[in-house]
Amino acid sequence: MATVYSAQKTSWNQNNPTDKIKTNEFAGRVRIAYATYEASSLSAGDVIEMFNLPNGARIVSGSIAHDALGSSTTLAVGYAAHTNAAGTAVSASAAAYKAAASSASAGKADVCATIALGHGTEVDANQDGLPVAITLAGAAATGTIVLTMQYVTD
Repeated sequence: MATVYSAQKTSWNQNNPTDKIKTNEFAGRVRIAYATYEASSLSAGDVIEMFNLPNGARIVSGSIAHDALGSSTTLAVGYAAHTNAAGTAVSASAAAYKAAASSASAGKADVCATIALGHGTEVDANQDGLPVAITLAGAAATGTIVLTMQYVTD
């Protein structure tokens, strides 16, 4: 049987000289971004910008919780259009962190639950940060929406 090492373990323990590991990968502090929105006949297709994550933050996990928002409603979690750290415009991605799913009944679901949905990614944004957004589809919605994301910066 072989022993293999992660990229970070290799940097810390196997390279000579050793390499510094980014703080957002080891020994960093987990922070929470939390936001609520009270929808009152929010129209299908509307986008709710919830908060901005800082440049360099590593996304760890998240969740979205909501009331029963109305028949045929769905919510997706992604990001709004923004500028990356190099100054290039980045188009919005409505479902970057969670694909659209029914919000007709009250519920709670994971956000950034897989690598494909942003788990472990590092934010690349200018000084304004990454605007995390929720997109409503299907029908008008009324009720409370709560988004929480955990990330590491330092």
